[in-house]
Amino acid sequence: MKNTSSRFIAIAQAAFVVFLWATSWVLVKIGLQDIPPVTFAGLRYFLAFLCLLVVMNLNGAKRDVRQLPKAAWLRLVILGILFYAITQGAIFVALAHLPAVTVNLLWSFSSVIVAVLGAVWLSERPSSVQWMGMALALIGALIYFFPVSIPHNQTIGVIVALLGILANAVSSILGRDINRSGKYSPLVVTVVSMGAGSILLLAAGIATEGIPAINLRSWGIILWLALVNTAFAFTLWNYTLRTLSAVESSIINGTMMIWIPILAILFLGETITGKEITGLIITGLGTLIVQLRRSPANKN
Repeated sequence: MKNTSSRFIAIAQAAFVVFLWATSWVLVKIGLQDIPPVTFAGLRYFLAFLCLLVVMNLNGAKRDVRQLPKAAWLRLVILGILFYAITQGAIFVALAHLPAVTVNLLWSFSSVIVAVLGAVWLSERPSSVQWMGMALALIGALIYFFPVSIPHNQTIGVIVALLGILANAVSSILGRDINRSGKYSPLVVTVVSMGAGSILLLAAGIATEGIPAINLRSWGIILWLALVNTAFAFTLWNYTLRTLSAVESSIINGTMMIWIPILAILFLGETITGKEITGLIITGLGTLIVQLRRSPANKN
């Protein structure tokens, strides 16, 4: 009974974290009305880094950072550049030019690219079912975008999104390789990589966009995204991973693809057609299949 109760609590906590992450897309779209995208992203993750830095100092993990070898520092800095400076920066820029629903669908292809790259770099050969999931995801995207007609003012958003998706996939492979070794705690990996990436991202934003005049509402959005949707959500998510399996976490994480369109319609006034809903459902099903772990019999 105790194990059942613990699992139910972990599932509820993970679902809550995913919902928080989905609300981030809505809050970012609202904040972009007043804050330039790169500076906005830099502020969010730099403040989150400062918050997690305090947490790390309180639990004694600072000692682990000091003991990191130079090679580990280099890999974590590269991870930070890929996942925070490029990937997160690209999300904010893409959301500045595209509807949240469209960016959500494009971003779902990260898991497909990760599966392909994982087969090349980590020898994680996709199963036949996962290949079927990739094909299903592609069919869903074709249904969503057919007939392909991208407005001129959205072209830059699509290009930046594709760049971010590639960077996200490469960073996922690098992050998986680092975490798979088991040498460093998730908190140390996150703090070092987020620190390196957020500092670069914020510096790039100020250099290219200047220092914006941020009103009280925008500061509220930035602080909420940094402290709640990033620092708190990361801590709670990692806590749930102690109880949930990788398959359960993947399924729960996949519900974000459902939440984002709902929230975008309710709070951003975005519209979605029946054809686009069909494409989203098929793509979501395909990417979920790709993320599911192979059965033990297929692991070798």
